[in-house]
Amino acid sequence: MNYRSELSEDLVLRQNRLQKTMQSMGLEACILSTAPNVFYMTGKVYNGFYYLPAEGEAIHFVKMPSDMDIHNTIYVRKPEQIIDELAKLNLKLPETIAVEVDALPYSECLRVMNTFKVDKASNASVILRKQRSVKTNFELEQIRVCARKHEAVYKTIPSLFRPNMTDIELQIEIERQMRLHGSIGIFRSFGTNMDIFMGSLLVGENAENPSPFDYALGGAGTSPSLPLGSSGEKIKQGDTIMVDMAGNYTPWMTDMTRVFSVGKTLDIAYKAHQVSIEIHNAVMDMAKPGVACADIYNLAMDMVVKNKLEFNFMGTRQQAKFIGHGVGIEINEPPVLTPRSKEVLEPNTVFALEPKFVIPQVGAVGVENTYVVTEGGLEKITIFEEDIIEL
Repeated sequence: MNYRSELSEDLVLRQNRLQKTMQSMGLEACILSTAPNVFYMTGKVYNGFYYLPAEGEAIHFVKMPSDMDIHNTIYVRKPEQIIDELAKLNLKLPETIAVEVDALPYSECLRVMNTFKVDKASNASVILRKQRSVKTNFELEQIRVCARKHEAVYKTIPSLFRPNMTDIELQIEIERQMRLHGSIGIFRSFGTNMDIFMGSLLVGENAENPSPFDYALGGAGTSPSLPLGSSGEKIKQGDTIMVDMAGNYTPWMTDMTRVFSVGKTLDIAYKAHQVSIEIHNAVMDMAKPGVACADIYNLAMDMVVKNKLEFNFMGTRQQAKFIGHGVGIEINEPPVLTPRSKEVLEPNTVFALEPKFVIPQVGAVGVENTYVVTEGGLEKITIFEEDIIEL
C-alpha cells in the first residue's frame, strides 16, 4: 500500500474518532480553520472552514486555493455563506458546535458563532489536541521516518564545526543540512508568543539568558524581535554546544537534543549530563500506560535533588517548570510533564523528555529524546550518541 492510500484510510479513521467524540459531547458540528487541524483532518492545508457534522460526510468550505482536489468542496468568500450552502444541501443548521475558540482571533471566532446563531461554542482546539495526542499507526510510522532523518542530520554536525565559528554560523550550517535532508522548514507550535524557526542552538554563557518564549531553555537570540537561541557569539574552548534543532522531516515531528563541546569542559558539566541520561533510563523503567505525568516529573526532580543540581536544572536565572511535552503536528502537544499535571500516559502517545541543566560559564547539557508509549512501556524513537561529543 502506498502513502496516498494509507493516508486516505487514516483520514477516515480520524474522522470517525472525532465524530464519536462529538456524539459523546452532544455536539452537532465541528468547524475547523487553523492549518494544523485542517491538515490533520484532510491531509491538506487550505484557507477556509472544515465542517464536520456529528454524522455524515465532511464539507470543505474553501476560500483559497481555487483548485482544491478534495471531495465535497464548496468555494466561499466568507463564513456567512456557509448557512446558504447547508440549506442548498437540505442540511439542518446545527444548534451545538465546536469552534477553535482559543486558537482563532476573537473577531473570527465571534463571526463563526454569529453565522451559526449560537451564543457559546465548545472548544474544538482542546478536542483536536486531545485526539491528536494519541497517534494512529500511520502517524507513528511517519514519526519513525522523521526520526531517521533527524539522526542523519545530527551525524553531520562534527564535520560542520570549524574553529572560531560563531554559534549562528554553526546553526546555519546545520539548517542547510536539515533542508538537504528534507526539512519542511516551519516548526509549528501551539499558543501565543511561541515563535521559533528551525530550532535552537545554545553555546556557552548564552544558555543562561532567559527568554519570554515557553521553551525549556532560552538564549538571547540575534535580535530583540526574536529573543531566543543563538546570539552571534564566538564558540570558545570549553564551551558546550546544545543542539535542539527541529525534527520536521514529515508533518509529524520528532524532538531531539544532543550536546557537543569544544575540547574538554568542566567536570560538573559531565556530571549533570550523566544525571540527565540516568533520568531518561529511570523514566524508561517506570513509564507505561496509566502512569501520571506528574510522577515522571517528580521522579526526575528527586534525582536532581539527590545530585544537588537544583540550581542548574532547566535553567539558572529562569527555570522551566516542565521536563517534557507531547510531539506531533505541533511541537508542543499534550501531554505536558509538569508537577501539577493531571494527565496520564496513554498507548500511542508520543512525547519528548528533556531534563536539561545549565552550567554557568560553560553552557547547557542534557539529552532530549522522543518516545512512543506502548502497552509494554516506552519505545525510544530518536537513537543517537547520548554522551557529550567532543569536537
